[in-house]
Amino acid sequence: MIKKIARLLTIDFYHRKYIQIAKRFFPEYYQRNSFYFQLQEEYYWRTKKRLSYCFPQDINEKLYWLSRYWQHPLVSKCSDKYLVREYVKNCGCEKILVPLIGVYDDANEIDFDVLPNQFVLKCNHGYAYNILCQDKTQLNKEQTILQLNEWLSRKFGKNSPQPHYENIESKIICEKFLDISGNSLIDYKIHCFNGKPDFFLICSEREHNSRSVVLTSYSLEWEKLSLLKKEGKNSIPKPELLTEMIEYAKVLSKPFPYVRVDLYYVNHKIYFGELTFTPAANLMPYYTDETLKMMGKKLKLPKKIKLPKTIN
Repeated sequence: MIKKIARLLTIDFYHRKYIQIAKRFFPEYYQRNSFYFQLQEEYYWRTKKRLSYCFPQDINEKLYWLSRYWQHPLVSKCSDKYLVREYVKNCGCEKILVPLIGVYDDANEIDFDVLPNQFVLKCNHGYAYNILCQDKTQLNKEQTILQLNEWLSRKFGKNSPQPHYENIESKIICEKFLDISGNSLIDYKIHCFNGKPDFFLICSEREHNSRSVVLTSYSLEWEKLSLLKKEGKNSIPKPELLTEMIEYAKVLSKPFPYVRVDLYYVNHKIYFGELTFTPAANLMPYYTDETLKMMGKKLKLPKKIKLPKTIN
């Protein structure tokens, strides 16, 4: 008896009942929104929390809401690692763009002989589709071509909480390799809410060809914070151009309810990385629950918008 009562008090019980009621008594509604019910189930099993589209609270829920109800074409354009360059240029921030070496529709178009000894190849339509070449003489060109074309064939974003990637025309871009003399490249990721930069997530000690990375949070005044479940103990030197980095983030984030502006700081120069609208596919498990709620309070959701899936 006690076990039955305890089960009635669990979120798991009510979550299952919620899905069952929708299927049984509102079949047309369930069928019409089956994809979003699927996302709710996946969200629950990964977080043990119920995802609410009606009353989103923390930042993860609000990012799911934006993915469903605020699909502005500018989000797709700025998620495209090639077309975003045009947006950055139009914002007057062209000087922070990493120099572009080439653009290709197929990896077989790449003439490796004319490329510099160091470069970066990446696909523009997804996540972690990158090849960092530090020494061209050691690069397996055949394997590189196969890998890039395999990435090109993927339809990233389809049936996921990141639908803005689905509309991107896949390409390969080649950019200058940012040389930091053997040190690990540091990412300066600035969370911005409704066009206002709020705080930094610093990614350091990243291992080559590995997802191992140390995360540290800093305020805009470069005071170390405690927003992460596992806060890095390392101390990151304050960038000399910190004010400029924040100003760039403010300009680039202006049209968006939420975006994370990712920058690099190499040899006393700021470089643009990317604009991230759905960090960790809207989950961000590395932040504490208190941080996720804090971020959710800062994000003011806009009016719902559904525009044609085209990129202008």
